[in-house]
Amino acid sequence: FQLVVNVAALLLVLGGSVIGTEMPLTVTQILWVNLIMDTFAALALASLPPSHEVMKEKPRKASDFIINKSIGFGILFCGIVFFLVMFALLVYCERRGKGGVDVHELTMFFTTFVMIQFWNLFNAKALMSHHTAFRHFLKDKGMILVLVLVLVGQWIIVTFGGEMFRTTPLSLHEWLLIIGSTSVVLWAGELWRAFKRMIAKRR
Repeated sequence: FQLVVNVAALLLVLGGSVIGTEMPLTVTQILWVNLIMDTFAALALASLPPSHEVMKEKPRKASDFIINKSIGFGILFCGIVFFLVMFALLVYCERRGKGGVDVHELTMFFTTFVMIQFWNLFNAKALMSHHTAFRHFLKDKGMILVLVLVLVGQWIIVTFGGEMFRTTPLSLHEWLLIIGSTSVVLWAGELWRAFKRMIAKRR
């Protein structure tokens, strides 16, 4: 989960410099992303109860690397897909107006990036599992707390961050648009897990 966030952020910074736009994510914005995703979200995932499905896996050697081929592919695939989506949005904003990307568009860009990672947190919760990400959701109080913290914290930063976070307030319509469109990340994961459940039942 952490590496997906960092791969996408790194590629976005490089991509922004390639097309000549100003930094798509500022230092303070990246610090906020690292705080909520690399700290709070990671702690929430680490505090989840163990899955009994682990006992069905084949034993692994103690010398094996923690990132196997499937996880490594997932990190690169998700990181690159998230980057391509965000980069396309950045190019669209850059070419839409004559004056380049304005602060309001960059605020929407920043919030979209955070919300993509927000929804991907659900997928990370169900990693290596066929179950829905909502399984035992109400019992995962640590994760619920982090999700609320991310949403409330992002709203506060966007609404009151000003020059410090290079943000301007977003309307309710814009918030709903961003939250709804980025939720595709979760529903794509749910479809993939449903497909895996169907294959497992046939076996």
